[in-house]
Amino acid sequence: MSFQHAGVTRKVYRRGAGPGVVILHELPGLIPEDIALGARVADAGFTVFMPSLLGTPGKRDSCLHIAESAARLCISREFNNFATRRRSPISNWVRALARAMHAELGGRGIGAIGMCLTGNFALALMLDPILAAPVVCHPALPAPYTRAQRAALQLSDAELRIVRERVAAGTPVLGLRFTEDWFCPKERFDRLTAELGDGFERIEIDSSEGNPYGIRRDAHSVLTRDLVDRDGHPTREALARLLAFLREHLHGTAG
Repeated sequence: MSFQHAGVTRKVYRRGAGPGVVILHELPGLIPEDIALGARVADAGFTVFMPSLLGTPGKRDSCLHIAESAARLCISREFNNFATRRRSPISNWVRALARAMHAELGGRGIGAIGMCLTGNFALALMLDPILAAPVVCHPALPAPYTRAQRAALQLSDAELRIVRERVAAGTPVLGLRFTEDWFCPKERFDRLTAELGDGFERIEIDSSEGNPYGIRRDAHSVLTRDLVDRDGHPTREALARLLAFLREHLHGTAG
């Protein structure tokens, strides 16, 4: 299917039945691992919408694919790669998609999973009351070169106040990252904890040298590239917690 807003049309892939969940892909685009995540969420009882924001959908991850998408990202005016208190303009298109999803599906609200360059988009979607289950997965923007950028959430002070109010009213945020992830530094999750308190559930998976699961120090993608689909592995447990979080807040059932 296609979705149009403000003169911009993008492809959106849809699967499943049940409450809506928008899954926002990472760099370089809708790679097979991202699509597999969408299938798992859909099979768990949700209607998944996956818009294509960059790259070629279904194309395998490769150095060339990453370089091509990164080059586009660097010149694109749709993503704020370095701004600390300003959302990426493309998040407005995603918010419009989310509103259309809820208008069609109804229910308690929708869920949103942002990953990497779209990680903080789940917070931007909280500006609308329809967002009921936000998941911030290894948010990598803004690029963390300075102290301010490492702790930044790409929201204005007024927008952050709305997010805090939503959390205080009962809409918690789930966050996922690896402990040694340079692209999603600890300071960013510390900021979320400081701003949202107990309303921010942070899951940080040990990727330090010598960790018991042999996770690479440069591991980044908790739910996709670096997911180890094996019982007892912390990434599998993180995926299980994600699905439970969506069920709790969209279906209203625990576990």
